[in-house]
Amino acid sequence: MGRKNRNRQRAQQNRDGRAEGKRSRDDAGWGAGYSEIIKENKLFEHYYTELKIVPEGEFEEFMEAMREPLPATIRITGYKSHAKEILHTLKEKYFKEVQDLEVDGQKIEAPQPLSWYPDELAWHTNLSRKILRKSPLLEKFHQFLVSETESGNISRQEAVSMIPPLLLKIEPQHKILDMCAAPGSKTAQLIEMLHSDMDVPFPEGFVIANDVDNKRCYLLVHQAKRLNSPCIMVVNHDASSIPRLHFDQDGKKDVLFYDRILCDVPCSGDGTMRKNIDVWKKWTTSNSLQLHGLQIRIAVRGVEQLAVGGRMVYSTCSLNPIEDEAVIAALLEKSEGALELADASPDLPGLKYMPGIASWKVMTKEGQWYSDWSEVPTSRHTQIRPTMFPPTDPEKLANMKLERCMRILPHHQNTGGFFVAVLVKKAPMPWNRRYPKCALLDGVFYCSFSSVTVLHIDMKCSVCSSPPPPKKMKLFGFKEDPFVFLTEDDPIFPSIQAFYDLSPGFPKLNVLTRTHEGKKRQLYMVSKELRNVLLNNSERMKVINTGVKVWSRNTDGEQFGCAFRLAQEGIYTLCPYIRARIINICVEDVKVLLTQENPFLRKLGDDAHNQAKKLGMGDLVLRSRPEELFKIKNKQALSRFKKCKRI
Repeated sequence: MGRKNRNRQRAQQNRDGRAEGKRSRDDAGWGAGYSEIIKENKLFEHYYTELKIVPEGEFEEFMEAMREPLPATIRITGYKSHAKEILHTLKEKYFKEVQDLEVDGQKIEAPQPLSWYPDELAWHTNLSRKILRKSPLLEKFHQFLVSETESGNISRQEAVSMIPPLLLKIEPQHKILDMCAAPGSKTAQLIEMLHSDMDVPFPEGFVIANDVDNKRCYLLVHQAKRLNSPCIMVVNHDASSIPRLHFDQDGKKDVLFYDRILCDVPCSGDGTMRKNIDVWKKWTTSNSLQLHGLQIRIAVRGVEQLAVGGRMVYSTCSLNPIEDEAVIAALLEKSEGALELADASPDLPGLKYMPGIASWKVMTKEGQWYSDWSEVPTSRHTQIRPTMFPPTDPEKLANMKLERCMRILPHHQNTGGFFVAVLVKKAPMPWNRRYPKCALLDGVFYCSFSSVTVLHIDMKCSVCSSPPPPKKMKLFGFKEDPFVFLTEDDPIFPSIQAFYDLSPGFPKLNVLTRTHEGKKRQLYMVSKELRNVLLNNSERMKVINTGVKVWSRNTDGEQFGCAFRLAQEGIYTLCPYIRARIINICVEDVKVLLTQENPFLRKLGDDAHNQAKKLGMGDLVLRSRPEELFKIKNKQALSRFKKCKRI
């Protein structure tokens, strides 16, 4: 057979395979492409039956829920000014239409709000892709969701994944660290909470989102960019050794401690079996045994960087106590009273969960059980560690109050499996008190014990005898473009200042670019606090992305007086400072902008058109009064229109 014929045959086989795969995906609904996987794992059932994490008499129901597809869940972004309007549109238009709908003689179950999520801003539905394709009404609903997701007004996020950010109790002034952030759905939630007051363009707080995987960091950037915040920075580090940062405070260098830390650690993921169906065949206890040490190291690094009085939420999508209560117990024991498990039950009324357990055993992948570290043979000591077992001292165990941990079981509220615990820091960690470390700041050694300049003699501090600080860390992966802040007298500012009539309070020092040399093509803005962090830690951390784009170079604009056009994503950040090039428009003008393919200015009302004629060529900001927008009946189109729109 000739090469061409063989290639044709292979191509036809591939097409046949894809067609067959497509039929399988249709038949499987959400379980796309996994119809061949049998949802059985005897070791899994034996393990969790023995551990008794499921209430007596509910295990069969638990297993049945694990085999069912996971409902799709959406969350309406809470900080957008029109979040309530999107909710109104969903409830009054799409959900009402779905309520009375039948497909193939079967009544469609309408989406339901998550009872424990505030303000009905999160909903779940059992609608499969197969059903969505069978009804024009449902297809229209699906298109609306896709459109709003792209614009950042709605996020697809698993229900249990929404819990940790809620338990952090974020306030606009908080400094937040997300230790293992990719792909970024929780990070987006944190940013929204930081911007709870949309009238404040620069909250005092910020979010530093970290991930060890360089490629996954770019997923994180994509998620964060939808929210257009100047208060987010994405960094690329191993969470278990994420560097301690410094910042200027009252003219002095100080260590940065975070008010809130989200510690959502890598885990075996057996709580995700409803969506990650391959876990069924891959699950063994060895996954948990291998991850336990890493989880402790990440959690320890988190509490070290937590401010006294701050909250850290530890979470996994695993049901295994080796990854859950064992890590929390080890952390509490190491802390010697510096940490306390908080009772988070009043924070999410309506959430059903099981309290943490205080007794569990360890099982090898071969099925061998150990109840105590003393039973573990020496040959197993590298795989099984003492911290995997509950504390043996009954009084110490009782004082830990492990029952305050929360385990979410799939059959209780039709969710995935999840574990979460809230830790509050009452005092510095004991090893930080005992072994103060010296710091290298601006080329000078400082002793944190005495707050004085010190000498290091024979590899020891002359004051506290601690070793010298490590040398400059090596950064791996793709080399990012630099982050270069502009000075107040930068030559690009006068034309921008004059063209847009920026108010005197405009923070020029917060503007940065990504190049040292050549023309500045994009200008970004960060908050004052993030600028402080960036300037003091450029050699200490690997920054992937930060800030929000506010201006882009437009060479044609030079003839109109300004070479920089406004960037739509930065309009919320810039709007409070722009005093020129603004046209106030009415509800009819908004309709024109939403419905006309080419909404020329002459098509606007007389008032808006007359305002435009007084202005020269260049960017314009169209500003509408929010109360006018509520008169528009086309809510779907309206939700895509910003209160402040650049054209």
